[in-house]
Amino acid sequence: MIRLCSRFVSVLFIIVSLASSWVSLVAAPVAAAQLEITGRIRVIDGDTFDIGDVRVRLFGVDAPEQGQTCGGGAKPTWACGAWVTSEVRARYEGRRASCARLDTDRYGRAVARCSVDGEDVGRELVSEGLAFAYRAYSLDYDLDEKRAVVRGVGVHGSEVRRPAEYRAETRNAANSAAVAAAPRGCVIKGNVSSKGERIFHVPGQKYYAATRITVTKGERWFCSEAEARKAGWRKARQ
Repeated sequence: MIRLCSRFVSVLFIIVSLASSWVSLVAAPVAAAQLEITGRIRVIDGDTFDIGDVRVRLFGVDAPEQGQTCGGGAKPTWACGAWVTSEVRARYEGRRASCARLDTDRYGRAVARCSVDGEDVGRELVSEGLAFAYRAYSLDYDLDEKRAVVRGVGVHGSEVRRPAEYRAETRNAANSAAVAAAPRGCVIKGNVSSKGERIFHVPGQKYYAATRITVTKGERWFCSEAEARKAGWRKARQ
């Protein structure tokens, strides 16, 4: 009896091992496919593409925002953000890209390094002054940006703020305007999300200015974080 049980266990072990090997062989190509993104490019803005049904944020670069302007001082102001998008579209729209997915950002976009005809798209954009090296995440294109600045190509031919600085300034201005419009002394926004979650936003947070209070949905203003928490709201994560 003991010998039969031992033989049964041995056979079962072999079956499980073979099944595990088969699953590994099937899963490996699937995992590889998820990391590789290929297809025709549709340009969204200077550093964001749609490739097939995947939205891709180019790794290591940061392009001027659509509404961003350059110039000022002794030079005329111009819509450099819209110009960059137009230039990137002229260069890459409809071309076939091959991308290696490295991460997923908080907006659900694939963060990827992409190439077209064997050339690194991020490096090309930075070298031509159409994007900045995004040093907060990578130094891969640091020297390419410095050479572009020396050559004065693209947006480096005039006064230009780094996109991250522009976004921070825009957010701060919007926050200030939102605070000024709030009830006196009660500037915390209690928002109800689409999932019914009660979240409060304080001045300075990323989505404070964009958050609207709709009283009929049960949303409200709070005068302190303690008041908001006591009422059942949690603080927004950013």
